[in-house]
Amino acid sequence: MDLLFVIKGLLIGISVSAPLGPIGVLCIQRTLNKGFKSGFVSGSGAASADIIYAIIAGFSITFISDFLIENQTYIRIIGGAFLILVGIRISISNPAKQIRKLRVKGNNYYKDYITSFLITVSNPITILAFGAFFTAFNMIDKAVSNFHIFIMIIAVFTGSLIWWLSLIGLVTIFKKRIRLRNLLWINRITGILIVLFALFVIISAFLPQDSVIQQDINKELSVTNSLER
Repeated sequence: MDLLFVIKGLLIGISVSAPLGPIGVLCIQRTLNKGFKSGFVSGSGAASADIIYAIIAGFSITFISDFLIENQTYIRIIGGAFLILVGIRISISNPAKQIRKLRVKGNNYYKDYITSFLITVSNPITILAFGAFFTAFNMIDKAVSNFHIFIMIIAVFTGSLIWWLSLIGLVTIFKKRIRLRNLLWINRITGILIVLFALFVIISAFLPQDSVIQQDINKELSVTNSLER
C-alpha cells in the first residue's frame, strides 16, 4: 500500500508541474542564461509551493483553502503584478552582462528560489488541480491514514522535482547550440510571455467567469469533505 501511495504521489507531482506556464518558461530562461543550477533551484521553489497546496488538499485544511478562495482576486492581482515586474526585468536584461556578473559575483540561488516560490504560491487555483487529482486517485478516504497521506505528499514533491530536473536537463543538453545573440531574443520573448501570463491572471480576477471557477473549487472541496466523512 505504501508503494501505491508513492506511485500515485509521483504521478500527481509530475502532472501538476508538467503544464508549461510562467514558471516553466522562467526556469527555461534561467537555465539558458545562468546555468543548470539556477534553473533547477527555480524549479525547486515551484515544487516547494506545490507541497503547500498538496498538504492543504491532502489533509483537507478547509480554513486555509477557504481563505485562498475567498481572497483569490487580491492574490491574483498581487501575483500578476509580481509577474509583470519579473517579465519586464527579464525582457530588458542583457545576457552578456548577466554572464559577466555571474563570473564576478556568482549566482543568487536564494533569489531564484524565492521568486519561483512566490509566483507559484500566488496562484490559489492550484488547489483545484490538487483537489481533483486527490479525488481522482481516491486519496481522500476515511480508510486512508494521515501517515499514508504524508507519504504521498513527499512523493508529490519528489515527482515535481523529477519533472523540473528532466526539463532543465533537456534544456541544458541543447543549450550549447544556442548563441549569445539568441539568448537576447529568448530573454525578450520570455519576458513578453510572462507579462502576457500576468495580464491574463489580473484580468481573469475581474471576469464573471470567475464565479464558474469558484463553483468548481467549491464542488471539489465538497467532494473531498464528503469523502472524508
